[in-house]
Amino acid sequence: MGPRPLVTVVGGGLAGVEAAWAAATRGAQALLYEMRPGQRTPAHQTGDLAELVCSNSLKSARLTNAAGLLKAEMARLGSVLLPIARECAVPAGEALAVDPPLFASTVTDRVHQHPEITVIRQEVTEVPEETPVVLATGPLTSDSLANSLAETTGTGLLRFFDAVAPTVTLESIDQSQAFRASRRNRSMEDAAPAAVQVEDYINCPMSREEYDAFLAALLEAEQARPHLPEEASTPFFEACIPVEELARRGPRTLAYGPLRPVGLTDPRTGRRPHAVVQLRQQDRAGTLWGLVGFQTRLRWPDQKRVFRMIPGLQQAEFVRYGVMHRNTYLCSPEALLPTCELRARPGIFVAGQLTGVEGYVESAAIGILAGLNAVRLASGRTPVIPPPETVLGSLCRYLTETDPKVFAPMNANYAILPELSPRVADKRARAQAHADRSLAALGAWMKEERLDGSDS
Repeated sequence: MGPRPLVTVVGGGLAGVEAAWAAATRGAQALLYEMRPGQRTPAHQTGDLAELVCSNSLKSARLTNAAGLLKAEMARLGSVLLPIARECAVPAGEALAVDPPLFASTVTDRVHQHPEITVIRQEVTEVPEETPVVLATGPLTSDSLANSLAETTGTGLLRFFDAVAPTVTLESIDQSQAFRASRRNRSMEDAAPAAVQVEDYINCPMSREEYDAFLAALLEAEQARPHLPEEASTPFFEACIPVEELARRGPRTLAYGPLRPVGLTDPRTGRRPHAVVQLRQQDRAGTLWGLVGFQTRLRWPDQKRVFRMIPGLQQAEFVRYGVMHRNTYLCSPEALLPTCELRARPGIFVAGQLTGVEGYVESAAIGILAGLNAVRLASGRTPVIPPPETVLGSLCRYLTETDPKVFAPMNANYAILPELSPRVADKRARAQAHADRSLAALGAWMKEERLDGSDS
């Protein structure tokens, strides 16, 4: 057996870790470059690999949800992050949520223990000349590397704003005004083993009067000023719009959005509240809780003043305030092939949110594909494209076939998958049919392309 081919991965986030792991477990030696902690970003706080900077949720674990199905696809492709996520899981209803520091430290340890992965703590400022390379530097790619990438592709870069919700301590929540429950009072018959009990959220109910007063204060609160002039015209990603921006869309937007009371009954009154603010557990010990849907760019003093108007949070202790940061991504329809390879530079693969997918799971999944394609190229084989019937394949198709004029970050969803034939009317049955078709197509594709983890 000859020497193992070399694959370079730049970026130690979710996508970079999955790319390096996919390459190393398929016969390559992986060099994983990460600039932290020597070089910081506007959102990261540590030097750990796979640090989560926004939500701690990896979304639904149910196969009848597109994000849950994507996890199942990733598991079959040998994901390293999903088993660790289940080891570090915290209660979150039907979602898979983790204790972020525990998750990141466990990932870091696991990667360092792999004999064929070498972690190099060094900033990469230009697109490397040597190939194959996986660029997985994420939405907070340094300006120098981003400019080099834009010059390499000739397509330029796009930007949008992302936001982080505040986190408070459990002991500072007035439990006499809040109650524990999940909107869906049922078990997870087809969810991951990490699924837990139904009372996974802390709920702060609001009366009509309390909601109106909170809304008025939210609309009057002062926002943090942009650091750069161009940030004033940078759009928001629709799934991460600040709570104050949602409030400006109309007086009922929040009550029908993140504060919707559907499926919840206040045990004190026996009735559905007018609105509900939910908090989700952030750490394994259950001492930290995040305000669900409360991404914000308000000034910190205003966050403390306004969010303490929420019943149960009058004395809330904020261990982390909401912040905003600008995310960068490629115009992938012009820059990428469906294999995640740059059109302008064969051998350079791009993974994660830099491609224009949005979300932890989506980013990690693209990382797996980029990593396995990089090692295939290094071994003299042709890169592969997942079947369009899979969520991963549909994301690749979206990234490369969407009209560049309307291209925007995209989460996993069933709308981008090919239609079922014959069409299934029932929504749940339709989701199950998508899942069955996807996993069958994935299995056949993996067998044909020898992607069982031993294709070296």
